[in-house]
Amino acid sequence: MATGQVTMLEAVALRQMQEDQLDLAVREHARLVYRVAYSVLRDHHDAEDATQETFMRVLRYGGKMTGVRDQRTWLARIAWRVAVGRRKKTPEVQLEDAGETVTRLRSRSPGADEAMLDAEKIGSLQRLIAALPAKLRDPLTLSTVEEMSPKDIAQVLGASEAAVRSRIFRARQILREKLATLQE
Repeated sequence: MATGQVTMLEAVALRQMQEDQLDLAVREHARLVYRVAYSVLRDHHDAEDATQETFMRVLRYGGKMTGVRDQRTWLARIAWRVAVGRRKKTPEVQLEDAGETVTRLRSRSPGADEAMLDAEKIGSLQRLIAALPAKLRDPLTLSTVEEMSPKDIAQVLGASEAAVRSRIFRARQILREKLATLQE
């Protein structure tokens, strides 16, 4: 047998190893992939679909997974690209519509005053974040919700680390100013 040939048994063993790696990656990083997709798409069902599509891509290109140093960042980048691709296909909700949607989704059952105030604050903050330009909103979301480092965010977004830090700083500054205006 020639040295460069792979036997059928070796091919099956290699495929099984790739599937085991994928299974481990799904178990370890499914929540991260979902949250990244949700942060872009803002819809539970679309985020689930994007999560499945992300892992289907990983399965399709499973051979590349063995050479990846940081699976978490690699999967987050794939999820980000899948979600952004899906977002381009669906129209974005206008800010006015988002406010109405948040209002409709709030619980109508009577609760404590404090719980109501918290819900209003969260709704206001979500609307303010949604109003940010995508260039500022995306790094902020990955930083605060996903707790990713600026280096990882830079890899996911394909930007420099300095640009990511600057965008996060600017997004927080804008939110701080808008919250101060709302509280007055």
